[in-house]
Amino acid sequence: MLTALSIRDVVLIDRLDLTFEDGLCVLTGETGAGKSILLDALGLALGARGDSGLVTHGAERAMVTAVFDISPDHPAHLLLAEHGFDDPGGELVLRRTLQADGRSRAFVNDQPASIGLLRQIGQSLIEIQGQFEPRGLIDPATHRALLDAYGGLGAEARAVRDAHAAWRDAARAREEAESAASAAARDRDFLEHSVAELSQLDPQAGEEEELAERRSRLMHAEQLVEAMNAASAELTGGRSVEDALQAAQKQLARVADKAGGALDGTLQALGRAVLEAAEAVRELEAAGAAIDLDQQGLEEIDERLFSLRAVARKHQVGVDDLTELRDRMAGQLALVHDRSDAVGRLIQAEADARSRYRQLAQALGAARRGAAVRLDGAVNAELPPLRLDKARFLTSIEERAEDAWGADGTDRISFLVSTNPGAPEGPLSKVASGGELSRIMLALKVVAAEPGDVPTLVFDEVDANVGGATADAVGERLARLARGLQVLVITHSPQVAARGTDHLRVGKEDAMVGGVTVTRVSRLDENARREEVARMLSGAAITDEARAAATRLLKGVEA
Repeated sequence: MLTALSIRDVVLIDRLDLTFEDGLCVLTGETGAGKSILLDALGLALGARGDSGLVTHGAERAMVTAVFDISPDHPAHLLLAEHGFDDPGGELVLRRTLQADGRSRAFVNDQPASIGLLRQIGQSLIEIQGQFEPRGLIDPATHRALLDAYGGLGAEARAVRDAHAAWRDAARAREEAESAASAAARDRDFLEHSVAELSQLDPQAGEEEELAERRSRLMHAEQLVEAMNAASAELTGGRSVEDALQAAQKQLARVADKAGGALDGTLQALGRAVLEAAEAVRELEAAGAAIDLDQQGLEEIDERLFSLRAVARKHQVGVDDLTELRDRMAGQLALVHDRSDAVGRLIQAEADARSRYRQLAQALGAARRGAAVRLDGAVNAELPPLRLDKARFLTSIEERAEDAWGADGTDRISFLVSTNPGAPEGPLSKVASGGELSRIMLALKVVAAEPGDVPTLVFDEVDANVGGATADAVGERLARLARGLQVLVITHSPQVAARGTDHLRVGKEDAMVGGVTVTRVSRLDENARREEVARMLSGAAITDEARAAATRLLKGVEA
């Protein structure tokens, strides 16, 4: 719900900070006092179009901040997550600045945001219903969701949405398979030649590196053998290193007992050296035996490497990727050979998915028609007390063409109304007058509003051109609606104003500096509220009779 609204330099409002509570908040004041400016300012914070004319004359910019307290499951959290915004939970702050030159900036939780995102979030927080308001229930796009919520069809709608997604996935799989098969068929000769070539070549993973190492050894075999022979001669020719070490070890061993341990370390080192020298000779002999001087083998390796690299270049892949390439091309070729079966299976899967979607959508449509009958009856029962006894409300449900089927089903849903007997029903916005439209919207909301709906409703002069019992009926329904939602209503009706649990008065006064006329909003206590209701009953001159009538009206509502 809306908890606070801060406005700076919007038309006649220089500085205004308001707080709001649950229930029904009424805003009253004389015509031209600035009530519409409040709605314009709130609209800015909700992402409405910014007009430089809203900036107070002489000010550099206008700024509006709206603060909301939202539940953990409110859809605004999902919007914030999708756009990467920090979301502390609980409190949500929307801010909009509008420069005198028309430039505008938006912020969500003090983070820069697009106007589009601000509008999306705003639409999930507040719904404005008014005589000249082009949003809310006037928009047919909202009618399906309201009917589904009224009929308790959330589970059925989700099943249709999931079935539609499955159908779309099946259609995409079929399209991709057909496209791949068609492309493969065009390239059949190329694929067959390439698969045969790669199969004959039979590349192995890591083969290029292994061949390169073997090639390097063969190319340097003579140098390696020459060096190893020289090393072997040094180690074993004449008196070998091992013999020399053993001789030295024997010489020292004969006198070691007379050295008092001074030669122990030397003898141990010589012993290790004898072992290491013998190991070195063995390793050198093994390495020499492993050297391959076969030049024919070198030629075979060169030829193999050349073949692998040539094929890899032709296909623009690495040598180690040739195995994967062969398997992939073989799969494409198999798809060509098995095209009818593979694509046929996907066509059948798509048909099954469509049939499943169609079945669920038809069931949902039938349930919607049942809910529509109940909704029409409930709304039409609300119309006579609202001085709409000649009006008739009708929910129209038509099946759309298949190319217009969607995740919400196959139905086109719209709310229609006829305000005169015998006249055909038509769209809400085209048949009803401003006052009639507002009261029809109120009847709809009273009947169909759910706790999961947008948490704040704003009604702009829903009681226009009515009075007496009709105005009282409007007030009673607004109060009933406010038991589950936060409702703000701009009203000129004392019967509606008396129903409010919170009362704000909008008026004009001269600013302390410069004598400029500004709009002020004050929260009324019990006495001030009685005076305001009396003014609404009698006009500018408040009489004792008007005060008494106001007292009776307020007490009658409280009772």
